[in-house]
Amino acid sequence: MIGLGTIVNVGTVLIGTTIGILLKNGLPKRFEKTVMQGLGLSTCFIGIGGTLSEVLTIQDGEIGTQHTMLLILCLALGAVIGEALNIEQRLEDFGAFCQSHFAAKGDSRFVEGFVTASLLFCVGAMSIVGALNDGLNGDPTMLIAKAILDGVASILFAASLGKGVYLSIVPIFFYQGGITLMARFIRPWLTDVLIGQMSCVGSVLIFAISLNLIFNSKLRVGNLLPAIFLPVLFFFLAQFFPTLGTL
Repeated sequence: MIGLGTIVNVGTVLIGTTIGILLKNGLPKRFEKTVMQGLGLSTCFIGIGGTLSEVLTIQDGEIGTQHTMLLILCLALGAVIGEALNIEQRLEDFGAFCQSHFAAKGDSRFVEGFVTASLLFCVGAMSIVGALNDGLNGDPTMLIAKAILDGVASILFAASLGKGVYLSIVPIFFYQGGITLMARFIRPWLTDVLIGQMSCVGSVLIFAISLNLIFNSKLRVGNLLPAIFLPVLFFFLAQFFPTLGTL
């Protein structure tokens, strides 16, 4: 069944968030900071590992790099597009709208929980590649594996940030489900290299999310989201300007 992976993913996040909310009610306030830092550290290494797996090459016993200029260009142009669209502010506005209608008074971290969880659950390599595998081959295995990881992460997020994590199922459903549905239409143009480049950019954004979690900083990761899809643009332009294929 095509789309099963996304449905399972939504289900595990709902279950994990519910468990996290129950834990939150029984945990002292002082636990929140350490839990978030621990989650940030694990997220950091996921991002670093995913990036290095695509950027580093080993040939004749020597370590080299690939696609570094493409990565820089995608992040720079993605930032321009994201800022023009003001994606993160729109996410926050949506979260604030839902907070005003559904959240209990005093739930000050509702929007933060929604935005942070949504970005982490949607920008990773497993989200992109898993959704493509589900759409192209009807194989939800990778998304189901991701669903388990997201379920565990949602427990920790909800235990620290509260009920806003529930709302992350909306972008999961439309983002992963959208990629799954589109996969059959874009199949003729997909290559392993292109998918790897998109995954690499996504891993860098995961690393950026980890910095926000660990240091309570405010990198506008939402406004960098267009960068994930810019390798597709460069892939098509390379058909006319072969030099771009060497980035």
